[in-house]
Amino acid sequence: MTGGGAVDGSGRATEDPVSGPPTSGGSTALEAAGAAGPPPPPPQAHVAPGRPGRPGWSERRRRAAALGLLALVVLLVALVRAAARAARDGKPVVLIEVFHHPLPYAAAVLVLIVLAVLVGTRSRATRTLLLVPVLGCALLASPVALIVFGDLPHETADRPAPGRSDRSLVIHEGSAMIDPLWWVSVDAGSGLTARRWPVGYFNGDDPDDALASAQWDGPDRIRLATEGGEVFVVALDPATGRPEHRVRAG
Repeated sequence: MTGGGAVDGSGRATEDPVSGPPTSGGSTALEAAGAAGPPPPPPQAHVAPGRPGRPGWSERRRRAAALGLLALVVLLVALVRAAARAARDGKPVVLIEVFHHPLPYAAAVLVLIVLAVLVGTRSRATRTLLLVPVLGCALLASPVALIVFGDLPHETADRPAPGRSDRSLVIHEGSAMIDPLWWVSVDAGSGLTARRWPVGYFNGDDPDDALASAQWDGPDRIRLATEGGEVFVVALDPATGRPEHRVRAG
């Protein structure tokens, strides 16, 4: 008999050493599991795909803060320029008094620019590339700025007009290197609406051109005199306080 097993003398089947013990016609549970393959992995939570290239909230806030600082720089520069023009054109006194200070605001602008670069950029190379030229220019310009704006005009007199509380004669003194300077103006109005009108400028490079006196010669007229004896009389508009002409000596 051929096949998977042999029969002994008593008619019982014996184990074939090659094919192993006899098996039933079906497969075992282990063979079935092996045929089915490995169990499926457990389900995972769904994660929405990110958007590559889009900065996070922190980066956006840094950029917004840097832009805000730069906007403040532009605003300060515009106000300082407006104040410088106002000092010559009869503009609001409050604008001149608050913003006609070039050196302090130049320092503030420099600080704001440095902060904007530090806040808006993270790369050291970018920071160096932006800050080195800015700080270098500031270092080179500082001696010139100190010479030009080092001795800014300061108020030395404020004399009300006779019979008019809304008008005053204002004198500022300063210097250009070693030469004394005087600016004479009239403040007309009160509060935030007050305007400053330039009346005279005196340069003491020549002692005869130095301002000797400035006084009211009536509610609508000013009398100015130099050390050399020259006298100027300037009439003012009764309604606005604007001078009919400006005086210059030196």
